[in-house]
Amino acid sequence: MRIKIDLAASKLPIAYNTLFMSAIKEAIKASDEAYYEKLYFYEGKSNKATKNMTFSVNIREYEIKGSEFEIKGRVSLIISTPDLELGLMIYNGMIKKRKFIYKAYEWMRLRVDFIKEKEIDGQEVVFKTLSPICIKNKQGTFMEIEDPGYIGELNYITNEILKNYRGYGLKEQLDFRPIGFKKIVVKESIRGFQEKTGRQYQCVNAYRGNFVIKGDKEDLNDIYKLGIGFKRAQGFGNLELVEWR
Repeated sequence: MRIKIDLAASKLPIAYNTLFMSAIKEAIKASDEAYYEKLYFYEGKSNKATKNMTFSVNIREYEIKGSEFEIKGRVSLIISTPDLELGLMIYNGMIKKRKFIYKAYEWMRLRVDFIKEKEIDGQEVVFKTLSPICIKNKQGTFMEIEDPGYIGELNYITNEILKNYRGYGLKEQLDFRPIGFKKIVVKESIRGFQEKTGRQYQCVNAYRGNFVIKGDKEDLNDIYKLGIGFKRAQGFGNLELVEWR
């Protein structure tokens, strides 16, 4: 299920991922508070379990001034999930709520639409990143694409994501080949990181562009819907299908 939310905002922070994570949580809570509590809390503490979704943000007609986007056009939030219950919770909550506020920022929901998903009927696909991909090693360091362990860690996290969603992991190991990948540094405003380090932003090394991936057809369809890499529910790893072979 793919959901596109068009919204109006005059400004957004450069580190906007947390703002939209908050909006998604608000939408789920507005739809079903019991479901929200189950998804985000466990035994009175924050539930760290992987969420079966990813999202990306597209900002049109803007200027960057200091640490903010000044926006003249529209902003679109695109959410992808294979979990129909979760998708409907988000959709219904976005319909119920029109105004969202996060710290000094607010935005108005204009419209909510479903986007038709494509079906992969092959074992090799070309994906385009809608939000950048980040991969971490076992030490928690965000990896460079040239690192010889990159594909191994990509296979590891994909296996865990699929296992969490459907009860079993990859049916075949993935073969991954970037096409014109570009490295970007994404700034994240995370309260725990600020308290621990005293720094305003956590900087995440990530990549965007097109890539070829080979694997089992079922795996590829689920990856398309779930996203790829780490931090998907924090606005990383959302994909668009370019073609399958």
